[in-house]
Amino acid sequence: QVQLVESGGGLVQAGGSLRLSCTASGRTVSTTTMAWFRQAPGKEREFVGRIAWPNYRTYYADSVQGRFTVSRDNAKNTLYLQMNSLKPEDTAIYYCAAKQSQYSANFDYWGQGTQVTVSS
Repeated sequence: QVQLVESGGGLVQAGGSLRLSCTASGRTVSTTTMAWFRQAPGKEREFVGRIAWPNYRTYYADSVQGRFTVSRDNAKNTLYLQMNSLKPEDTAIYYCAAKQSQYSANFDYWGQGTQVTVSS
Protein backbone atom coordinates (compact mmCIF):
# COMPACT_ATOMS: atom_id res chain seq x y z
CA GLN A 1 0.00 0.00 0.00
CA VAL A 2 1.09 3.57 -0.59
CA GLN A 3 2.73 5.28 2.37
CA LEU A 4 2.57 9.05 2.76
CA VAL A 5 4.81 10.90 5.20
CA GLU A 6 4.40 14.58 6.00
CA SER A 7 7.16 16.81 7.31
CA GLY A 8 7.88 20.48 7.89
CA GLY A 9 5.40 21.31 10.62
CA GLY A 10 6.28 23.23 13.74
CA LEU A 11 5.67 26.33 15.81
CA VAL A 12 5.62 29.67 14.03
CA GLN A 13 4.52 33.19 14.91
CA ALA A 14 1.55 34.79 13.22
CA GLY A 15 2.56 36.24 9.88
CA GLY A 16 5.29 33.69 9.39
CA SER A 17 5.70 30.93 6.83
CA LEU A 18 6.14 27.19 6.71
CA ARG A 19 6.61 24.72 3.88
CA LEU A 20 5.16 21.28 4.35
CA SER A 21 6.29 18.27 2.35
CA CYS A 22 4.65 14.93 1.72
CA THR A 23 6.67 12.08 0.27
CA ALA A 24 5.15 8.90 -1.09
CA SER A 25 6.52 5.38 -1.13
CA GLY A 26 5.26 1.93 -2.02
CA ARG A 27 3.96 2.93 -5.39
CA THR A 28 3.92 6.14 -7.30
CA VAL A 29 0.95 8.46 -6.90
CA SER A 30 2.47 11.10 -9.12
CA THR A 31 -0.18 10.50 -11.76
CA THR A 32 -3.12 11.08 -9.42
CA THR A 33 -4.73 14.03 -7.72
CA MET A 34 -3.14 14.91 -4.39
CA ALA A 35 -4.39 17.22 -1.68
CA TRP A 36 -3.87 18.73 1.75
CA PHE A 37 -6.39 18.62 4.58
CA ARG A 38 -6.24 19.84 8.16
CA GLN A 39 -7.98 19.15 11.43
CA ALA A 40 -8.01 21.37 14.49
CA PRO A 41 -8.88 20.03 17.97
CA GLY A 42 -12.61 19.50 18.31
CA LYS A 43 -13.20 20.33 14.66
CA GLU A 44 -14.03 18.31 11.58
CA ARG A 45 -11.36 17.66 9.02
CA GLU A 46 -11.40 20.34 6.36
CA PHE A 47 -10.08 20.58 2.86
CA VAL A 48 -7.16 22.95 2.28
CA GLY A 49 -6.04 22.57 -1.32
CA ARG A 50 -5.49 20.09 -4.11
CA ILE A 51 -3.49 19.72 -7.28
CA ALA A 52 -4.68 17.62 -10.19
CA TRP A 53 -2.98 15.41 -12.73
CA PRO A 54 -1.98 15.78 -15.48
CA ASN A 55 -2.68 19.51 -15.85
CA TYR A 56 -1.58 20.55 -12.32
CA ARG A 57 -4.77 22.56 -11.92
CA THR A 58 -5.15 23.75 -8.33
CA TYR A 59 -8.09 24.54 -6.09
CA TYR A 60 -8.09 26.04 -2.60
CA ALA A 61 -10.41 26.55 0.30
CA ASP A 62 -11.54 30.15 0.68
CA SER A 63 -9.86 30.35 4.07
CA VAL A 64 -6.38 29.87 2.58
CA GLN A 65 -6.81 31.33 -0.90
CA GLY A 66 -3.99 33.74 -1.65
CA ARG A 67 -1.88 32.58 1.29
CA PHE A 68 -1.22 28.89 0.63
CA THR A 69 0.17 27.26 -2.50
CA VAL A 70 0.03 23.57 -3.40
CA SER A 71 2.67 22.20 -5.74
CA ARG A 72 4.13 18.85 -6.67
CA ASP A 73 7.36 17.35 -7.93
CA ASN A 74 6.44 14.17 -9.75
CA ALA A 75 10.04 13.08 -10.21
CA LYS A 76 10.47 13.09 -6.43
CA ASN A 77 6.96 11.78 -5.74
CA THR A 78 6.50 14.71 -3.40
CA LEU A 79 3.67 17.11 -2.61
CA TYR A 80 4.28 20.54 -1.07
CA LEU A 81 2.22 23.11 0.78
CA GLN A 82 3.73 26.58 1.02
CA MET A 83 2.01 28.42 3.86
CA ASN A 84 2.45 32.19 4.07
CA SER A 85 0.90 34.87 6.26
CA LEU A 86 -0.03 32.26 8.83
CA LYS A 87 -2.78 33.00 11.31
CA PRO A 88 -3.57 31.42 14.69
CA GLU A 89 -6.66 29.87 13.14
CA ASP A 90 -4.38 27.90 10.82
CA THR A 91 -3.28 25.84 13.82
CA ALA A 92 -4.11 22.20 13.06
CA ILE A 93 -2.72 18.84 12.14
CA TYR A 94 -2.08 18.88 8.41
CA TYR A 95 -2.52 15.73 6.36
CA CYS A 96 -1.61 14.93 2.80
CA ALA A 97 -3.77 12.62 0.74
CA ALA A 98 -3.67 10.91 -2.62
CA LYS A 99 -6.06 9.08 -4.86
CA GLN A 100 -5.42 5.47 -5.81
CA SER A 101 -5.94 6.25 -9.46
CA GLN A 102 -7.12 9.05 -11.65
CA TYR A 103 -10.56 7.44 -11.61
CA SER A 104 -10.98 7.35 -7.83
CA ALA A 105 -13.85 9.45 -6.54
CA ASN A 106 -12.31 9.93 -3.11
CA PHE A 107 -8.87 10.02 -1.52
CA ASP A 108 -7.53 6.57 -0.70
CA TYR A 109 -4.18 7.20 0.98
CA TRP A 110 -3.43 9.42 3.97
CA GLY A 111 -0.36 10.41 5.91
CA GLN A 112 -0.03 10.48 9.69
CA GLY A 113 -0.11 14.26 9.79
CA THR A 114 2.23 17.01 10.90
CA GLN A 115 1.39 19.58 13.57
CA VAL A 116 1.33 23.25 12.67
CA THR A 117 0.96 25.68 15.56
CA VAL A 118 0.68 29.41 14.94
CA SER A 119 1.15 31.64 17.96
CA SER A 120 -0.21 35.14 18.35
